[in-house]
Amino acid sequence: MNAIDPNNAAVDKTTNSSTQKAHQDALLSPRFYTTDFDAMDKLDLSSIRAEWDELMAEFKEDANKDHFKEMTYSADEVQDLPAPLMKEFTDFLISSVTSEFSGCVLYADIKKAVTNKDIQNVMGYMSRDESRHAGFINEALKGFGIPVDLGFLRKEKNYTFFRPKFIFYATYLSEKIGYARYITIYRQFERHPELRFHPIFKAFQQWCKDEFRHGEVFALIMRADPKLLRGHNKLWIRFFLLAVFATMYVRDHTRPEMHAAMGFHPSEYDQQVFRITTEISRQVFPLMLDIENPRFGKLLDRLRRISEASTELKVRGGLLNAFKRGGLSVAGATTFAQLYLMPTIPNELPADLRVQPAW
Repeated sequence: MNAIDPNNAAVDKTTNSSTQKAHQDALLSPRFYTTDFDAMDKLDLSSIRAEWDELMAEFKEDANKDHFKEMTYSADEVQDLPAPLMKEFTDFLISSVTSEFSGCVLYADIKKAVTNKDIQNVMGYMSRDESRHAGFINEALKGFGIPVDLGFLRKEKNYTFFRPKFIFYATYLSEKIGYARYITIYRQFERHPELRFHPIFKAFQQWCKDEFRHGEVFALIMRADPKLLRGHNKLWIRFFLLAVFATMYVRDHTRPEMHAAMGFHPSEYDQQVFRITTEISRQVFPLMLDIENPRFGKLLDRLRRISEASTELKVRGGLLNAFKRGGLSVAGATTFAQLYLMPTIPNELPADLRVQPAW
């Protein structure tokens, strides 16, 4: 399978439904980002040099260089899926390809803009990996006749500016929670192969290794600048932890058929992913959310119900429903604030710069 070149992909003005969905900037949709390239160029990694060089050797070895080429499958391996499951599964694939391509674009843009050799090298490696992931997912969508036009997204999708430290917090969590999601699904199908309704899931073990390794990059970058993990920045860390968990919880509950087909309840699946991500993030973050507190789950579920009600009102349309949605937005913000103000748990583990996952 050929990697995607975000700078040379063709732009097709007559976009299909999947490209239109990927292009949307809805609250729960993956976004494209840009950042302060000059600040990225000034990153000093000398304090974590040994760990950094070890990680770069892994990237250079590129253990997955043939994996996504070998993970091809024929049309007869793809089951005919019931319409509700097909809708949710393709929505999952579209969201995933957008997210992976977003990383590809961001990393490629950083590499092009900086002169710092450490940052150039790692961004090149990660852009390479995300390109493969995006291309692989798009092959699955192509099998359904609805591939996303990635070149169109590269040119037309809105970009959100994040300061470098916000990129570090958000991307670290995105990569680690991606690992937790994929390995949880892979292990489920390992135990219950009869539930595997599409061959793309066979790739998830190797795929999640890339996600984990990408997260390690941002863990080391944050360790190299300890002030990112102290003082008022703890408030930002709490915010991004909660935002990533809450977004996942609300979005996963929009796909009940897909989770049922995998043998999961969305809430139970999410809680398992939260546990894995929390345990991993202890390598770098000075605090943890109290995810086992029953109130945490109740407030997340209230946030889900508010989101579902708002979506229903949006579909109905009309001035009165728009007014009601405004009230729901206030209720959602209040619920998020209640979650944010819940006491956190201090991380008392000794810091390990490199954490080894259980594949």
